[in-house]
Amino acid sequence: MKINIYYGGRGVLDDPTLYVLNKMEDVLKELRVTVERYNIFEHKHEISTLPNTLKDADGIILATTVEWLGIGGFMQQFLDSCWLYGDKERISSLYMQPIVMSTTYGERDATVTLENAWVILGGQPCSGLCGYVEDLASFEMNQEYTEIIEKKAENLYRAISQKVKALPSSNQAIKQTVLRTQSMELTPQESEQLSKYVADDSYVKKQKEDIEELASMFKDILGKSNVSDDQMYVQDFESRFVPVDGFKATYLFMIDGKEQPLLLDIQEEAMACYYGNAENIDVYAKLSDDAMSSIVNGRMTFQRAFMTGIMTAKGNFKTLRMLDTLFHFG
Repeated sequence: MKINIYYGGRGVLDDPTLYVLNKMEDVLKELRVTVERYNIFEHKHEISTLPNTLKDADGIILATTVEWLGIGGFMQQFLDSCWLYGDKERISSLYMQPIVMSTTYGERDATVTLENAWVILGGQPCSGLCGYVEDLASFEMNQEYTEIIEKKAENLYRAISQKVKALPSSNQAIKQTVLRTQSMELTPQESEQLSKYVADDSYVKKQKEDIEELASMFKDILGKSNVSDDQMYVQDFESRFVPVDGFKATYLFMIDGKEQPLLLDIQEEAMACYYGNAENIDVYAKLSDDAMSSIVNGRMTFQRAFMTGIMTAKGNFKTLRMLDTLFHFG
């Protein structure tokens, strides 16, 4: 018989869950059970591959510590990976015992969370162990507590060896009628291979680079038009200009990728828009080509671009705020 332990805590020395697990391991080894522990925090970069280790186990222990709220991120990620990449047929024959020790409130809720998760995955839950530990030293010295822990280990061994059956659960009914894995139907072998790809940082990085390269290529293809580079945005500003009596200002936009800045020279009802340089600039602004495109297409205002940091500017800020009044792109 083999039992895997998946520990979802942080591994701190005074974690009461580690003490409980050590005691349970001692009992299980006396019963000639092979025990293998996986500290999930040590596998945080390959959590998606951990469900593959369930294959050779007869039962498992899901152990975690409640330090402030719930089962914690490592255990949640492991359960997510079981749902996405785990062999559901193999999980259906696995017995699981939840172990949750708490240094705050919530150990019972966390135990129920683990039980519900395992049932929804299709596995067999066993009676678990949970408790609140205020002082680890006094907890370790209490012989009655030690006996309870040892008894729970024996119960897990007995449940697995006798293949104890349980009554049907409403969680299983919910899974069959409502819950669906939002992904392609994959075989266990394909799920295992996918989990390895997900855990491979270099593979994921390469995929992201390929996607960015493709996106850039298609953007270039779609962005090509009959408008020459030195006329881009000029017509947009000229067609959307709304004069303001008595207002005069010169704006300079440094647009990423453009060789020269875009100038707006406004003299009351007259407005000149061109690429080039000029003196006596009232407002200097810098933004990306995508940001300028969003503005002239009405998806964003100049004020919002400046407030969110998408566009940086210096000069007379009162004059800067006039841009959304002078040009109606919305």
